Amino acid sequence: MKILIVSDTHGRLENLERVIEMTKPIDALIHLGDVEGQEDYIRRLVPCAAYMVSGNNDFFSMLPRELEFELGKYKVLITHGHYYYVSLNTEELRRQARSRGKDIVMFGHTHKPYLDTEDGITILNPGSLSYPRQEGRRPSYMIMTIDEAGEARYEICYL
Repeated sequence: MKILIVSDTHGRLENLERVIEMTKPIDALIHLGDVEGQEDYIRRLVPCAAYMVSGNNDFFSMLPRELEFELGKYKVLITHGHYYYVSLNTEELRRQARSRGKDIVMFGHTHKPYLDTEDGITILNPGSLSYPRQEGRRPSYMIMTIDEAGEARYEICYL
């Protein structure tokens, strides 16, 4: 299973279109917020499941604040992250994962790639395809693969 994880496109979809073309075929797309009204267009870009949540710039959006679902054997929580103080640290996300029995929490908002696994909980952020903020400021996304043994692997990718 191959999952494309993106965030913070802010209505600028050229890089997302490029990444979808470069990474296809994919089995799922996860967008972690700040789609800025482009959710229907994004769903039409991919012939697979598309999981999306609203971000702090998704005014009047009907997207949910967070979603919980399963990918293979993994219980997943996705959120934009601004309600969980992710600009400070990921401790509240880790606490939420523990209390809700989640294996993976995905968030956006900071525009910086992040990947950490501790005590069986993976917390990740793909960064931003439109307005990256990490050193070098290269647009970023993640690929999650679940192999035949059911194990997840993650790769931070840059344009």
